Amino acid sequence: MRILIAGFQHETNTFAPSRADWAAFNRGDSFPAYQRGAAMLQALQDVNIPIAGFARAARARNWQVIPSGWAGASPSAHVTRDAFERISADLLEDLRAALATGLDAVYLDLHGAAVAEHADDAEGELLARVRSLIGPDLPLVASLDLHGNITARMFELSDAMVAYRTYPHIDMADTGARAAALLEQRVAMGRRQAVAVRRLPYLIPLNAQSTWTEPAQGLYHRMGEIETRYAASLSFCMGFPAADFAECSPVLWAHADTEALAHAAADALFAEVSPPGQWRTEVLNASDCTARALALASEASAPVVIADTEDNPGAGGDSNTTGLLHAFIAQGAGRAHPEKVAFGLMYDPDTALAAHAAGTGAVIERAIGRSVPIYSGMSPPPLAGRFKVRQLSDGRTTLAGPMMTGAPVNLGPSACLEIDGVLIAVVSGKTQLLDRVLLGMVGIDAQAMRIIGVKSSNHFRADFTPIASHVLVCTSGAPMAADPADLAWQHLPPHTRTRP
Repeated sequence: MRILIAGFQHETNTFAPSRADWAAFNRGDSFPAYQRGAAMLQALQDVNIPIAGFARAARARNWQVIPSGWAGASPSAHVTRDAFERISADLLEDLRAALATGLDAVYLDLHGAAVAEHADDAEGELLARVRSLIGPDLPLVASLDLHGNITARMFELSDAMVAYRTYPHIDMADTGARAAALLEQRVAMGRRQAVAVRRLPYLIPLNAQSTWTEPAQGLYHRMGEIETRYAASLSFCMGFPAADFAECSPVLWAHADTEALAHAAADALFAEVSPPGQWRTEVLNASDCTARALALASEASAPVVIADTEDNPGAGGDSNTTGLLHAFIAQGAGRAHPEKVAFGLMYDPDTALAAHAAGTGAVIERAIGRSVPIYSGMSPPPLAGRFKVRQLSDGRTTLAGPMMTGAPVNLGPSACLEIDGVLIAVVSGKTQLLDRVLLGMVGIDAQAMRIIGVKSSNHFRADFTPIASHVLVCTSGAPMAADPADLAWQHLPPHTRTRP
């Protein structure tokens, strides 16, 4: 078989301060920079992402893959019209060329929660454009992020879809391989499998979704048991609870050979995941969380890790607010554990450049971070003071942890700054702190720390939990509300609650 493969990845927080323009898809900070054709496949073949897993599974089946483009940008507000149209135009151009020489199927590596300036359902729009070219009968399959807000249009246009089962996402390449298996099943049957879809009537907070903790850990395990019982392929997208459009919601679905099996599998999973009480969660504010961390660190033999979840650049924050950092300074965290308290990644290109201009060992006077509009008004003010430049970096490294293993990262001029004993990793590109190498890049040894504040919600767990004595989660007054009910929703339908 000849299969065109392509990717479009964006998680859209419609309440976030910054949009994803064409440059965002080409920077290569939190995702590989935009690539097209053979260069795309060469660059991504060893990275833990779905398109690499699909390509490997295709080669094992002696299928021929025809690479188009792969575009990914850090989560943010809307994808601009210009960026979406460029990505779409490249894909459609490659698709027309492939159809002219013979094509048997299309595979798309999608997120599922992208919102463009002119298309609330960005993936549905992309699927519609692909379907309009390939016609109703050519197989079209997709892999999806566990945080996708999957729409009715996406189910209508695709032959099969499958989502990640881990958060942190360590099974991305495996999910691409599962998409290849669904395509193989579709071709063997000569028709689409039956599909049954169920939606939950409430939003699930992001911090309740980790598959490293209950309830998600057990639910996803039981999902595999239900699959076996009904000979089905199940997916459960817990949703991205910060996209203000009508179909923002958790959704599950089952593919099976018959309608009866698909509905039986979907009903069985829905009975497991739908009780709302299991999804309720509480987090500490930055001050209380810091106090708790200091108490734990005085006796712990390994770092206490604090998730600065509301400024997670993996969920639409800009990684530049200072609520948790102010708490560290106010409570003397660095004085209690000199140069054993770390914080990052702080996105502040101007400060990073100032550190490079001053040089290692210099002291610079700065106000780092920004105060930005948030759900409750404004985030805390920048942190002003005298910062010592401990180490400089060009911001280039390769991820080594379970998330995005092998992915190159380019965060531009970066530095380790110290103030009152707190080490701050300052960077010129936006990505969440999901891998210890991102601290090592500026000379911070994560394992040697007593307390680490990470701008991430859950992805950090994959690489930091193995070295952590305790993991805490805090609110800090930043753009990604830990409680979806705090956001100013306008387009959710009345039957969708903002809390479980």
